[in-house]
Amino acid sequence: MTSASSKNTYLASFLTDWVTDPQGVRAAFISLMEKLAAKAGVSFDFKSRPGVSYSLRATCQGFSVRPLFAIIDVVDDPEARWLSVCFYEDMVSDPDELGNMIPQGILGEDGHCFDVFEKDDALLVYLDQRITEAHRLAASKT
Repeated sequence: MTSASSKNTYLASFLTDWVTDPQGVRAAFISLMEKLAAKAGVSFDFKSRPGVSYSLRATCQGFSVRPLFAIIDVVDDPEARWLSVCFYEDMVSDPDELGNMIPQGILGEDGHCFDVFEKDDALLVYLDQRITEAHRLAASKT
């Protein structure tokens, strides 16, 4: 079992080592991570699967219904890294229909995922709204 400090070290190393980023996806990842971190009671787990994905999993203190409420996956595509930002299907809305429903996509439950291929400020605002929605539900289900 790895400690929280070593997981933070893995995340910091991952961000430091991520130098090639022509589309600004690293900046989008950091922006979304900071939005999550600013929410009350949120902590992270970082899962590294080099060549496949790097997964930032957000949990909310007291949220006992599910082990997490949001995931930001950095997909390690050979062409260019991109993000898949996912929530449980029943925890977010998608009024602009920008996401995709992924059957059994989050720990065996239906997920709703949004792909980020470049830094897009309007999309980041939209995703921040989804983060707020999911966090509100997670924080209310203790």
